[in-house]
Amino acid sequence: MTPILKSIVGLFTASLLFYSCSTVPIVGRKQMNFLPESSMLQMSLTNYQAFLKEHKLSTDQKSTKLVKDAGFRIANAVNHFLAKNGLSAEVANYQWEFNLVADPTPNAWCMPGGKVVVYEGILPMAQNETGIAVIMGHEIAHAVAHHGNERMSQGLVQEFGGLALEKAVETQPQQTRQIFQVAYGVGSQLGFLLPYSRLHESEADRLGLILMAMAQYDPNEAVAFWERMAKAGQGSKMPVWLSTHPLDEARIAALKVNLPEAVKYYQLALRGR
Repeated sequence: MTPILKSIVGLFTASLLFYSCSTVPIVGRKQMNFLPESSMLQMSLTNYQAFLKEHKLSTDQKSTKLVKDAGFRIANAVNHFLAKNGLSAEVANYQWEFNLVADPTPNAWCMPGGKVVVYEGILPMAQNETGIAVIMGHEIAHAVAHHGNERMSQGLVQEFGGLALEKAVETQPQQTRQIFQVAYGVGSQLGFLLPYSRLHESEADRLGLILMAMAQYDPNEAVAFWERMAKAGQGSKMPVWLSTHPLDEARIAALKVNLPEAVKYYQLALRGR
């Protein structure tokens, strides 16, 4: 690449950084999301539908109901909070959907637009509805914070450099889909974005506590849930959720630090405020 071309690519990237800055709701961190939300929603729907065709939904009606009940309860609380604070645009065109799949893997993920999938294998660590709410709060936090757009933007820049990102999505569908799946934890964990992932996971932990608290779920349950997850990870096979997450001790310590903030939201929610 010639020096002039390098300069052009550099200016292109700088302009993207300048014009693509947004703020994570509640948390307040500045982030760079290069892709239009409409593109993310379309890719989400395509990949989500493909996943559901390839995976069997759980026949456990009781657990399925708990997943859906907790998911919609938190999503409704989030929608209400964002609308009340003039932030409805953060979830514009989201159509929340929650499914439990018959898979023994301890995993869960959320795609843009509010498409959440929980695997049966994580239910033993949840134990009850509040435990499921910890999972749902964490995954919904990823969607509200637009972590996937941020991670996918980073992946596309790494893969295609100065090529216009929307053009890359259009002309390189296979690579784009692979990057999308890595960004959202769908399928195998390829790991090339793990440093960013740990930042997002820590942020989703904090925001997830707040979101479940808004829905009147006791956020104190999160510590017990993650202690059970840590114990499950001590065996020969580490749960998928732990493979890209902060170290157990650091995570649990951070949760305890963030609990007072979440408890304030919990108390306000209990008082109907």
